[in-house]
Amino acid sequence: MMALLLLLAACAGGGAGESKTVDLRQRYHDMTGCTMEASVLCGQEGLEWEALLRCEYVPDGESTVEVLEPESIAGVRAVLSDSDWRIEYEDACLNAGGLGSEEISPAACLPRLMNALRDGWLLEENPEEWNETPCLRLSVDQSGLQDGKIVSTVWLRQEGGTPLRGEIAVDGEIILTADFTSFAFYDTIGHTEEDGAD
Repeated sequence: MMALLLLLAACAGGGAGESKTVDLRQRYHDMTGCTMEASVLCGQEGLEWEALLRCEYVPDGESTVEVLEPESIAGVRAVLSDSDWRIEYEDACLNAGGLGSEEISPAACLPRLMNALRDGWLLEENPEEWNETPCLRLSVDQSGLQDGKIVSTVWLRQEGGTPLRGEIAVDGEIILTADFTSFAFYDTIGHTEEDGAD
């Protein structure tokens, strides 16, 4: 009985860091949506690709991703849902090809990072600076459709809890990175954006 009480006491005293992580992730889980901009990069050999993307993310609905740069494909939009995605701009194509065993498109990078924050299995959490900005670094596991191991890592600002950096790795290889330049929750009064460039 004493051992059980000690175990319960240890669980109850999870620490301020763990509590902050739970609170942060709960905000993402409960949000009605968010808008964000980020520079998304694929560095895989033969599939190099970089673009500035704007994303309107809607949980359990349709999210849109629009290319802002480069100018040659600016205005191309992808509409993504849980089951599929489509392009909405003449005959231009946003998909840079299959990436890794899970064939994750760069168009899906930002929505996938939000999905990971909301519903993924937390593997690791620790305070860490990114570009001299104090952050909480979270690594989250999501099972892949092809049984590949997908790990998303997000650096959330300690002040405000908004994302600064994101990475998606498949089977241990980082295939996509995102450097956020702005982010706002839909339920934020006035949709105040937080600049990601420090």
